[in-house]
Amino acid sequence: MPVIVRFYIQHTIIGFVASAAFIAGLLYFNVANLWHLISTSDIGLLAGFLLWFFNGIVFSGAQTAVAVLLMSESDEDDGPKGGKGIAVPVFAQARRP
Repeated sequence: MPVIVRFYIQHTIIGFVASAAFIAGLLYFNVANLWHLISTSDIGLLAGFLLWFFNGIVFSGAQTAVAVLLMSESDEDDGPKGGKGIAVPVFAQARRP
């Protein structure tokens, strides 16, 4: 399996696990009376699944984005390698209105 596919699957799973923890916290603390709504409704399992699934999509996207952005933090990076920076003077005249 290519490294990029494994990377994406790994961080998607992390995002869905974080979503499960988030939904468990919402239901445990009964935020907005969600536990009562899900436990007493005849389609409560579907509502709970959809709440977890759609939050999982958001959390996994955020997890993957954070992981990609943190990849630039490397010990091997010692700064720019594109030559020597030379200051070039720019002459401009300001006009009075």
